[in-house]
Amino acid sequence: MCSQQDAPDPVINTCNGFECGVKFEGPNSPNKPSLWTENWTSFVQRYGEEPFIRSAADIAFHVALFVAKNGTYVNYYMYHGGTNFGRTAAANVITSYYDQAPLDEYGLIRQPLWGHLKELHAAIKLCKVPLLAGSFETSSLGHLQIAYVFKGKSGKCAAFLVNNDNTSNARVRFQNISFELPSMSISILPDCKNVAFNTAKVSTQYNTRSRTVKYKFDSMERWEEFNEPIPIFSNTLLKANALLDHMSTTKDTSDYLWYTVSFQHESDAEAELSVVSNAHVVHAFVNGAYKGYAHGGKHNFALENPIELKNGTNHITLLSNSGAYLERKTAGIRSVRIQNRYLNNYQWGYQIGLLGENLSIFTDNGRNKVEWSRFQGRHSRLIWYKTVFDAPGGNDPLALNLGSMGKGEVWVNGKSIGRYWVSIHTPQQRPSQTCFLFSGTIYLDLF
Repeated sequence: MCSQQDAPDPVINTCNGFECGVKFEGPNSPNKPSLWTENWTSFVQRYGEEPFIRSAADIAFHVALFVAKNGTYVNYYMYHGGTNFGRTAAANVITSYYDQAPLDEYGLIRQPLWGHLKELHAAIKLCKVPLLAGSFETSSLGHLQIAYVFKGKSGKCAAFLVNNDNTSNARVRFQNISFELPSMSISILPDCKNVAFNTAKVSTQYNTRSRTVKYKFDSMERWEEFNEPIPIFSNTLLKANALLDHMSTTKDTSDYLWYTVSFQHESDAEAELSVVSNAHVVHAFVNGAYKGYAHGGKHNFALENPIELKNGTNHITLLSNSGAYLERKTAGIRSVRIQNRYLNNYQWGYQIGLLGENLSIFTDNGRNKVEWSRFQGRHSRLIWYKTVFDAPGGNDPLALNLGSMGKGEVWVNGKSIGRYWVSIHTPQQRPSQTCFLFSGTIYLDLF
């Protein structure tokens, strides 16, 4: 049980985080091991955020410190990054998952992290006999310096010399031998005499992940498109005299829920539409015309746009776009107002998901269920795009660069390779992710 220091027997209290060697109080019973169940090599990245980069020296320091304090087990989370294919990503989390890990999303080695940790593990393994069967003691080497020493019955000895000073190196004496300890580092001595490894001394060289362009899909003739139809109240099957919750209505079958209402107005007029939502995004259509969008995430946000009403029947259609099921108890549109008229208690019509989703037009069987037209080159909302290409040769991992797109989901050979949202930028004014591990043949672009 992580983060529960008072876990009752036989439950083992454990630690999750970045610095469990510092923050973990240890087992709450002498018959329990000291476990670091999640050593976060990076962190979950959300749309609009920069990647969290944790240095090789920092990770190595805290692993060595946890072991030095009689730690039994360290589990890296994650050691190998991965991909949130389909709709499996959590709330606002990008498709790429822990790509900054020692082995990245593509299975490629990230240096110096991978190599430095390999050297750390080898040094700890050299200490295994006294670590597993020896006695344990500590001794002060200075104000911010300490030695953790393991001595076996056979005379074998291993030591971890720690310098907790984050600004200065320290010269210490241990067993009548002088050692220079870099700032914020741990030297591992498998024989209590010779340094096999120091956490701050990174000898592994940096590497970079290179990409080679195999295909450019920049020819209009290669693309076809299908316009997602905008539903109105009269052609919806589900109706209710209230604004329904997004999550409980869709039952995790789609990221999208249409809300639509019709009402009478006595003249042509300009008005203001105000929509309050706590989904990820809401798009607004009035009498079939697109009127804008707003996005939020964790809290309520508002879409407030001027609209034109006509004399007679008016149709308001709102598309709620949310994410992972159960990311919150309620999600979706909370309030709709036109000038001083609240529409919350009007009768609303609902359509779960997009027509293209419901017909599976991203599959071989579904693509012929709608009429595709030649790509028009317009940047419109709610357009499905389709192209076909031959897979490049070789065994290298393949990625699809969606840097020119907006927000949507990608399918390749009928399988969703995940959501994308490249139109929302980080504080450094760049998308959180543009390249997506594949297979994909159809794009859905919403922004």
